[in-house]
Amino acid sequence: MKKLLQISLALATLFGASASVLAKDAAPAAVVGQDKIAMCIGCHGIPAYQASFPEVHKVPMIAGQNAKYIAAALTAYAKGERKHPTMRGIAQSLSEQDIADISAFYEKQAPAQTLPETAAAPSAQVAELLTKGACVSCHGANFNKPIDGSYPKIAGQHADYLNVALKSYQTEGNAVVGRSNAIMAGQVKQFSHAELKAIAKYLASLPGELRTVPQSKFR
Repeated sequence: MKKLLQISLALATLFGASASVLAKDAAPAAVVGQDKIAMCIGCHGIPAYQASFPEVHKVPMIAGQNAKYIAAALTAYAKGERKHPTMRGIAQSLSEQDIADISAFYEKQAPAQTLPETAAAPSAQVAELLTKGACVSCHGANFNKPIDGSYPKIAGQHADYLNVALKSYQTEGNAVVGRSNAIMAGQVKQFSHAELKAIAKYLASLPGELRTVPQSKFR
């Protein structure tokens, strides 16, 4: 009798552990991702936090960003297609599943926003630049509804970050700055730095879904 009781307890423990594992595996990626962002919150969890290397700019708001885009960006950092020493070091430490979970978490972190269907009209100069760059063809008419999840929402993003990001597609042969993307490179190389700055300023002025959700470094 005692032996049967021991066997029963062992089986209960085994099945309980199995159920726990299955429950964890079945948990939504966004929930799992919450436990994997310790290296992210030191910059992306502080409103208006400013990076100082390799260029000075506010770190991008990523809460509410498309998960598919975040995953693509992290993968590009890991491969060196995007050059940023800190981001590359972090991205290389993540598995594909980690990237998927973190991306899902940030996509869901910011609550949905009710936004205008169309963006406010830019100045004639900026309108000409946006047309020349065919920006709406990928990022959407209001720059908040890209035609595909692999493209980022850019409405309301920090102007200085957008400016640095756009310039990085023009940069070649730099060990710590630059982004490899044939489509973006082809577009931004048409513009001067002053023109890119004007585009970034306009995009930043638009209402958008992107946010920085304050989070403590100590979790």
